[in-house]
Amino acid sequence: MFPSFSHLIVTPWKSEDVAPKNPLPDLYEASIVEQQSGLKSGHFNSLDLVKAYLTRIEEVNFRGAALRAVIEVNTKALKQAAELDAERSSRGSRGPLHGIPLLIKDNIATLHEEGMNTTAGSLALLGSVVPGDAFVVSKLRKAGAIFIGKANMSEWASFRGESVPNGFSARGGQGSGPYYPLLDPSASSSGSAVAVAVGLAAGSLGSETTGSIVLPASRNNVVGIKPTVGLVSRTGVIPISTHQDTVGPLGRCVSDAALLLSVIAGPDPRDEITLSQPNVIPDYTKALSRSALKGKRLGVPRSLMGHDQTINDAFDRSLVAFRDLGADVTDPVDFASAEQLKSSKAEDIVLTTDFKVDLDKYLSQLVEVPTGVRSLADVIKFNFEHADVELPPPYYEDQSQLIASEASKIDDAYRAALVEDRELGRVRGIDATLEALQLDALILPTHSYATKATGVAGYPIISVPLGFYPSDTKPFPSDPSPLYDRAPNTPFGIAFIGIAYSEFKLISLAYAFEQARTARLQRRAYPLAIPSTQLKDVMCE
Repeated sequence: MFPSFSHLIVTPWKSEDVAPKNPLPDLYEASIVEQQSGLKSGHFNSLDLVKAYLTRIEEVNFRGAALRAVIEVNTKALKQAAELDAERSSRGSRGPLHGIPLLIKDNIATLHEEGMNTTAGSLALLGSVVPGDAFVVSKLRKAGAIFIGKANMSEWASFRGESVPNGFSARGGQGSGPYYPLLDPSASSSGSAVAVAVGLAAGSLGSETTGSIVLPASRNNVVGIKPTVGLVSRTGVIPISTHQDTVGPLGRCVSDAALLLSVIAGPDPRDEITLSQPNVIPDYTKALSRSALKGKRLGVPRSLMGHDQTINDAFDRSLVAFRDLGADVTDPVDFASAEQLKSSKAEDIVLTTDFKVDLDKYLSQLVEVPTGVRSLADVIKFNFEHADVELPPPYYEDQSQLIASEASKIDDAYRAALVEDRELGRVRGIDATLEALQLDALILPTHSYATKATGVAGYPIISVPLGFYPSDTKPFPSDPSPLYDRAPNTPFGIAFIGIAYSEFKLISLAYAFEQARTARLQRRAYPLAIPSTQLKDVMCE
């Protein structure tokens, strides 16, 4: 299940928005801007970058800490890098992503001829032939990005069964976080976040229905942007729900995530909801201002906060920084629908019903499926028939969510749930809270009910690093089954929340906070999870 890629060869740096002083940046921290600057200056080329990243993947993904963040690598990436280097020499650069290596979550389609699978982590879709690149992938490819591999994920985007641990897929195995051995990497875009955290790619794409980008970003000390549903196309993405699914970027800094979002945003005729977005999509990198918090009005809806005292205390301390940076912070603000939102089952009804309809549609559009799986019912049957690899005990036997979805139907309860979600998330939730005091955004710990509120509303949320559990934290549970929920040095993030299509404003706020706090740089992953290969190690070959 975990092949060796030692025959594929390839290095760490600091994420700032200026040209690097060191011509060979440290890939643990190197930003896309720094890498592109090095490429432009000729200090190294894209082939060097790809070699370095592939070797780094081999070091800690399949060996070392065995993070299982990458499910497979692109065997054509070296050739593609060489071609893009030649193009740069002969015709110039396509732009800031020319020759930059990225990872793509395994539920986002990449051209079958390229050789990588698109399976949502399931063996049921191994070898399936997609019609072509996902729309977002085609946009990145046109911009000159190189896809060096597919990121592991929680199988079926955490929608197989409630007791299946985060980060597990039958294809990729059990993924874990890089800040403590066997640490829960959190939610379905776990591999995308873990890989970026330790420099296995310059950036990555994930997908979110409820929390699946921002929660792994928070837990793995990186930046994640979940856009407004409708800003980014879902064509070619294995779905959960047309009402809540979206694709978004993960990076080591806000500037990288903003750059990736600028490329993937935009209308797609094959995804009708994207045709309702604003006529002009801004360049989100223009939002990067260190003074952006000055004069901004922020609200803290404490009724949506969780009960983790370590995280809440760190969040409370951050409010001083916001005020020092010129923001007007109202704490608390009333979130009228909070208690109903927390107890509501409407989202469960919508997602359970949508998954069957939307997955069956996706499967029907595949060109070929060697396993014969063409419906959710087929997936369930496949899992039972291949239980030794799909449902291995003692942690991975559950597919109750798939079964519940197969039994669902579109009825009055489903239609009422859609209305309830909109009412609780938007009308009496985020919209009302912001409008009451003319606030620019809401701020909360990322690990809170912020993800449910933005999930059911379809609104944007950005997570940036905030802090870490103390180094003397006792791992919990005492016996990982199979993961620790928390442990020494576990990272956590802070979330910025706004109304539909407010990404530009949220990015500006998140960037100003990030630059003032530089929380990500305060601790590194545990030694075995940090690759040692650097650009200098591959350039002499």
